[in-house]
Amino acid sequence: MKSFMKEFRDFIDRGNVLDMAIGIIIGGAFTAIVTSLSNDIISPILGLFGGYDFSAYSLKFGDVAIKYGSFITAIINFLIMALIVFCMVKAMNRATSKLKKEEEIEEAATTKVCPYCKSEISIEATRCPHCTSQLEA
Repeated sequence: MKSFMKEFRDFIDRGNVLDMAIGIIIGGAFTAIVTSLSNDIISPILGLFGGYDFSAYSLKFGDVAIKYGSFITAIINFLIMALIVFCMVKAMNRATSKLKKEEEIEEAATTKVCPYCKSEISIEATRCPHCTSQLEA
């Protein structure tokens, strides 16, 4: 039981719980924005051009109403959300790859390995300080 509690404490200490909580809160707020975008902007525009207002569509069976228009709106919300997340991830990947390339360029080699004794030496060295071998330029 002590091992389990230690693992749990380490998990919390790493900040994963806080990151996850922040993601859920921002995701909830973002979901409200996408739902509003779909319900208040996209659905009326589709209704304007195609005469369709998905949220009003339903089938009635006695006292039960099946609101398939709401389901179509939920699908539109999902597609919008997926598109936005895809664009954000793509932009983040592009930015991180550019940063990695810049770091690789900045980190030019300052040392090399002696071909005889395999010691790490300065890149400008003409003789190995460890084995005194003459190095080629």
